[in-house]
Amino acid sequence: MRNYLPFKKISWPWSKSDTEQNERSPLIPKVRLLDVELDQVTSESQPETNHGADPRSAAKLQPYYQYSWMDYFLKYFLFLCNLLFTVLGLVVLGLGFWGLISKESFAQEKIGNIGTDPMLALVSLGFLLTLLCLSGCVGAIRENCFLLKAFSFAVLALISVQVLIAILAYGMQDQIGGYLRSGMLAAMARYQDDLDLRFIADEIQSNLQCCGADTYRDWEINIYYNCSAPGVLACGVPATCCVDPLENGTVWNSQCGVGAQLLDEFTAQSVVFLGGCLGGISRWIEQHEALIGTAAVVVLGVQIVAVFISTRLLESIRWHKVDNICLPVPSPSIPGISSPKLKESHKHS
Repeated sequence: MRNYLPFKKISWPWSKSDTEQNERSPLIPKVRLLDVELDQVTSESQPETNHGADPRSAAKLQPYYQYSWMDYFLKYFLFLCNLLFTVLGLVVLGLGFWGLISKESFAQEKIGNIGTDPMLALVSLGFLLTLLCLSGCVGAIRENCFLLKAFSFAVLALISVQVLIAILAYGMQDQIGGYLRSGMLAAMARYQDDLDLRFIADEIQSNLQCCGADTYRDWEINIYYNCSAPGVLACGVPATCCVDPLENGTVWNSQCGVGAQLLDEFTAQSVVFLGGCLGGISRWIEQHEALIGTAAVVVLGVQIVAVFISTRLLESIRWHKVDNICLPVPSPSIPGISSPKLKESHKHS
């Protein structure tokens, strides 16, 4: 009987709703519209897929890339290591400037010799270390591809330079010995004028128990220790050349080397060290060559690991950005995913 009533198609509140709604229904849910049209877009963008397969299964073949725990570990490990070396570079840079300012190296009468000042090497090293590690630090924490690329290229260039220097040093040992002799004699000539060179020369002579470059008589190159000098230091050597510069083990005798150049080697051996510091440096290198080689390998390995981490992080950032670009842009009017085809179909509906 109900089938013959004129109001049989009236939708009563308690009646069961039709779940098989089509596209022409004005009250079709937007989510279902998006699902249907997303299937159409996927099937059109992949014409070579199997017609019997589900289009959503093809879309799931390329899931959204997410950072793994290893990516986060490498990111913050690179950040913390570069932050530590950045602080170290700033400390070295500060020490270099402090040394230059305390010695008044920027004064007009000393500015000409600033190129040979050891503190300038500290300033240069601190600046390069800070700049390099700061780029890696900021690039890692901000996921900046440009800074990470610059950091990787700089470290690769640094590794290449170090390997080249090691090869040249091995093949030019005789020339390096001549350069060390010239540098040692130059430091001895400016021993009284430059506090840094004086400190370096004293440390080398006291720790290696040597005197001069080749022999204790090399100190005649200094105008104050030359035998023609009018002062009390004439024909003498610094106190760090003395075998026992302490009197009674307590008082430092700064005049223990006075007149040492006038003594013959047999008499002078009880007063000063006869051997030069170049031979002492060579012996020290031979005794610690295993330690030096281990340190060089460790430093080189740390740099290679830094390049590997930055490269891995760059790859992860690129995958993440590509997936973000490939995802459709959500529309404020239609929740979810929208595309030009979806917008056109929504207008027609």
